[in-house]
Amino acid sequence: MSLIGKKVRLERIMNRQTGNTVIIPMDHGVTVGPIPGLENLPEMVNKVAEGGADAVLGHLFVPFYGHRGYGKDIGLIIHLSASSMYAIDPNQKTIVTEVEEAIKVGADAISVHVNIGAENEPDQLKDLGIVSKQCRHWGFPLLAMVYPRGPKVKSEHGVEEVKLAARLGAELGADIIKTNYTGDIDSFKDVVRGCPAPIIIAGGPKIEGVKRLLQTVEDAIQAGARGVAFGRNIFQSKDPALLTKALVKIVHEQYTATEVMKELFSGSDIGID
Repeated sequence: MSLIGKKVRLERIMNRQTGNTVIIPMDHGVTVGPIPGLENLPEMVNKVAEGGADAVLGHLFVPFYGHRGYGKDIGLIIHLSASSMYAIDPNQKTIVTEVEEAIKVGADAISVHVNIGAENEPDQLKDLGIVSKQCRHWGFPLLAMVYPRGPKVKSEHGVEEVKLAARLGAELGADIIKTNYTGDIDSFKDVVRGCPAPIIIAGGPKIEGVKRLLQTVEDAIQAGARGVAFGRNIFQSKDPALLTKALVKIVHEQYTATEVMKELFSGSDIGID
């Protein structure tokens, strides 16, 4: 029965026709506070839902996420990991919410953050293993955000580093891996080949220029990514709903970045921000 439950819930955060997903993370408040774009969370959730996002991702105390009781429904992923920007080492994530608590608030999936290379990597891996077991028990999809970050990591976007991060998350039971894009199609194909779980790319710091952002998405999908999880690049844009719609067209409708620019941004100053 748990496997049936997981299948049902996966379809709430991933498009059943394409098998891809557009996720908008909004968990930044715990790490860096109410940054621009996230001062009013209900309003921002409304905008990305209007744009067609498959899911939003955030922490526990967010009753306005996901199943809001009005408007277009949107999947809800509850994030269990946390650290603040003032921690001695912000890369040392810890679990702050139990799986059962996420279930109580109506989550469709769970997410956990792991930084391989961090000084407390063993603790983060142990946490991922525990949460993975609990998700299997309850039939809940698990999204693992796995990044190479730490003193021994030469490049957070290096292909060998990202390959290890993706494979580690999959082997410890994650249903979806969120990790860094390596910067080009060929190298990311190598990452995808080595990971048995679907991979979505992280947005990271804000990318300047809509065309550049959309081209990154197109290239990642061409390389085998199954979607994106973009936060700042969406909620700090001039028009989050429109930019979410643009992502949906590439991720789910096989548009190219050039086609999206022509259809949605022609004559608009949004396309040059």
